[in-house]
Amino acid sequence: MRRLIALFIIVGALVAPAWAALPLGGEFSSMDAIGKWLANYRARPQPARLPTAVRALSALGAFKEPEGAGVYVGFIAGVLGSNPDRAEELIGRMLSIAPVDQWVIVRSIAYSGHPDWQRWLRKYADRMPIRKTMIEKYLDGRLQTLDEVALEKKGPNLWDRLRDHLQGGGDRKGAIELTFEKSPELLDTLWGYYFATGSERPITRIIALLPWANERDSVDKLTMGNMAKYTLASNAARDASLLAMLKQARNTQPKKIASVLNEVIDAAESVETTHLRKDALAAIEELKRKGPGSKRDWSTWGTIGQGALALGCIVAATTGHVEFGLPCMIGGAASGAAISVISSQ
Repeated sequence: MRRLIALFIIVGALVAPAWAALPLGGEFSSMDAIGKWLANYRARPQPARLPTAVRALSALGAFKEPEGAGVYVGFIAGVLGSNPDRAEELIGRMLSIAPVDQWVIVRSIAYSGHPDWQRWLRKYADRMPIRKTMIEKYLDGRLQTLDEVALEKKGPNLWDRLRDHLQGGGDRKGAIELTFEKSPELLDTLWGYYFATGSERPITRIIALLPWANERDSVDKLTMGNMAKYTLASNAARDASLLAMLKQARNTQPKKIASVLNEVIDAAESVETTHLRKDALAAIEELKRKGPGSKRDWSTWGTIGQGALALGCIVAATTGHVEFGLPCMIGGAASGAAISVISSQ
């Protein structure tokens, strides 16, 4: 089982390598300074400062663990996608980070949601040679964009099987299938995108996870559903625009989503999210104790939920002070990490 890493200390305490001696500017000399800038970005957008923030994050080691960098990837993607006229300039200025960290730039470009993202990747591919394979996978579809990621893995339908038989797997043969069920860091990515843009698109994806809050078979789904439920309520309690967005969304949602969304809205309006944490803990513990509703073989429980869990934004507010990435649980059993995070709040 993968180890649990709890980041409850300032990442700036980490020793930076020689290449990190980049001019960061006093205001971005710590994670706290970057966090405050990110938290207030929507109130005062300053896209020109994004490259400075990215260089500081790289120097401070924020990109070492991909599972814990989701919020930054989402934020960068949101800034690029919402500033297409300046995106190429911003990308060019971000490339001076450590080559090993350039995966963040590649993924952020692919996740930006802008029609020009492929052209941006092609333009700067030569300046990111160690990420050549990663870039090629995004361009040929073997890696998915954020909009393409499915909630869970589904078996191929008849048409898919016929196409694969005739085309030898098609253009996406060998594709890495990413899903929200097995990649919980994507929840942070969606929140990062929202923090940068205030866009409804990432919130719609988070809302789609809410039925999993009542999951009876999978610890992974149960954890993700409750994290979606809790983060929506926690952030909406402090963000009037988000709360209005949720109220508007419930009018068009199917019953299984609307019922959970009503709980989220009620908790946000009353600023009472404590019971959501307690309910999540109880549900996870009950599922672990009684077993899945479909009576899954108990021998498999030792391997359930070992996907990495990055919940750096679990209590991040869209206004006020935010310590992005702190606390963050990376690795280990998803259920255990969720319980640790929720219990610590």
